[in-house]
Amino acid sequence: MERAPSILVVRLSSIGDIILTTPVVRRLKARWPGAVIEYCTRPEFLCLLSGNPHISLLHTPDTLPEGSYDLVVDLQNSRRSRSLLRRVEGEVCARYRKANWKKWLLVHLKLRVDALSSSVVERYQASLEDVVLQDDALGCELFPSDEDALYASSLIATGERVLGVACGARHFTKRWPPEHFAEAIRLVVAGEKVKVLLLGGKDDRQNALAIIDLLSERTLEGVQDLTGKCTLMQTAALLRRCDAVLTNDTGLMHEASAFSRRLFVLFGSSDASFGFLPYNTPFELFEVQGLSCRPCSHIGRERCPEKHFRCMRDILPSRVAESILAFFRGFA
Repeated sequence: MERAPSILVVRLSSIGDIILTTPVVRRLKARWPGAVIEYCTRPEFLCLLSGNPHISLLHTPDTLPEGSYDLVVDLQNSRRSRSLLRRVEGEVCARYRKANWKKWLLVHLKLRVDALSSSVVERYQASLEDVVLQDDALGCELFPSDEDALYASSLIATGERVLGVACGARHFTKRWPPEHFAEAIRLVVAGEKVKVLLLGGKDDRQNALAIIDLLSERTLEGVQDLTGKCTLMQTAALLRRCDAVLTNDTGLMHEASAFSRRLFVLFGSSDASFGFLPYNTPFELFEVQGLSCRPCSHIGRERCPEKHFRCMRDILPSRVAESILAFFRGFA
């Protein structure tokens, strides 16, 4: 396949997983600069790939035409993606190997398999066995529009120091308690002149309100709640303007990583071995080591099965705030 090939990449969901495919797309384009790369994802996630200079055409499952490609890269590898790809032909078809049995061993028997510890990006790339891609040491990519950039500029003044806070997550066991977020924010705002932006979707609104209810009027002067008020790419533009981001294991963590923001990452039921740490960007990970129950799931749960939730509750706000303050004071 020395000529510039036609390539179809498929990843249908979700925010973080799609963002983690962008290094592979970039490296495919670097391997074949003349390649026509098309990408298929769900409609609500098209914005994450809009403006990406390495992608020639975007599709949804409903708009993907019948046709043939030199290379089909299925980075979803689900029943849905396999069914979808029956309508296209690929001279070469590569599929992401999920290693679910290794995840099962880690969750249920607490057995760690070395091959599971690499980043999901590297596992995506490993699925392309017959294609040699050069690692470029670069991270993920997002390309907010000029309109999104203007929106962010209207909320963040030039020279203003900003801490983004991604306070939500789909599953309960991935969410740091509101009282912990509130205390960390209080300590940061009291210690340094820093503006705090609460960021997330509509589903994260309740978490943000719970945090706000715990903050004093004085602290709230430095806090702005934008949960549920921004599009995904407006949020991306805001994250690009932040100096640092305090985040649960959520899609916004990967959005922020696309701009090499300094990340302060909270892992509860999440485990680094699953491969979803921020990719090729500076971060500090906060987690509770030595809990026999952790990880209790590879995706998260709606309640703590042990009822103590120590994996999150034992991450102390004072410790997190100390690290954030050290960063803003220039010592990190």
